[in-house]
Amino acid sequence: MGCFHSKEAGSGRPKTTTQPQQVTPEPTVTTAEVRADEKISMDQDISQGNVEDFYVVGKELGRGAFSVVREGTRKTTNDKVALKYIEKKFVKKKHIEQLRREIDIMKKVKHENVLSLKEIFESDSHLTLVMELVTGGELFYKIVERGSFTEKGARNVVRQVCAGVDYLHSQGIAHRDLKPENLLCNGEGEDMTIKIADFGLSKIFGTGEALETSCGTPDYVAPEVLTGGSYDNAVDMWSIGVITYILLCGFPPFYASSQNLLFEKILTADYDFPEPEWTHVSEHAKAFIRNLIVKDPDQRHTAKQCLEDLWLSGSDQSIGSAADLHSHFAEKMKKYNDQRRGGQSSNN
Repeated sequence: MGCFHSKEAGSGRPKTTTQPQQVTPEPTVTTAEVRADEKISMDQDISQGNVEDFYVVGKELGRGAFSVVREGTRKTTNDKVALKYIEKKFVKKKHIEQLRREIDIMKKVKHENVLSLKEIFESDSHLTLVMELVTGGELFYKIVERGSFTEKGARNVVRQVCAGVDYLHSQGIAHRDLKPENLLCNGEGEDMTIKIADFGLSKIFGTGEALETSCGTPDYVAPEVLTGGSYDNAVDMWSIGVITYILLCGFPPFYASSQNLLFEKILTADYDFPEPEWTHVSEHAKAFIRNLIVKDPDQRHTAKQCLEDLWLSGSDQSIGSAADLHSHFAEKMKKYNDQRRGGQSSNN
């Protein structure tokens, strides 16, 4: 997640200028790492003491290349949290200021559909983020676990994602990395609560993993990001369009026999709504997607416009059949999840 800067009224969307994507990772240089006695967070951001003084550390919830997430329980209140332990040795000195800005953003964000940061602890070896605990796991895996899904359920999910993104954009924040891994859920059934996660920390730690995310599997990346041109918060809206598409059929809108062809399809916004998977999906849902998966970012709907769209704001009459989506939906979604975890692009 990152900030974008406002422009004067009437000057169009705010832009963020980027350099073309590079795929050569930086060499690992020990002297470029943060020293054990060097603080990452500003003093005013840090809770005093050790995290173990305030929380009972429980079972492991997840593990990444540079972090481990464990369940925690606040000793004074018994409130459950997620404790994300980040190894400081993976932080490059040149990224400290960026990390501080990201933490500052995370502490200010308060919305029911955005994962919240409660406090921060720092030791010589680790930075520990005390996060809101989300028990339902990743959205797409939750759907596969259920074995079925409806258009009404998809609409409920997308409405919450748009609400969270609308809030972020109103605060001058662009997420820039919306994808299934960053959509977590609480609760059961079609009324589950969606939480948008990952505030850009994966772009700060290491080099290879971040490049893998942005270049290796570009299913959710807007054309203007792939070309290395300037971009703004409209990249989030493209990603929402792709996520919505997958929620309604179980596979992504762009697929090809090679990654080069996949890139070409994304760059030209070349997609359709194939039968029989889209037979019973409403025209309102398809129109919603067409307003997001648009090559020209200035023509994409904003999050606020999405919330006012008939598909999200209308009654149940604006959606398709109340029955489950096509019979092979769960099977296709599972296959897509397996491809994502295997590091493959969506080449059917």
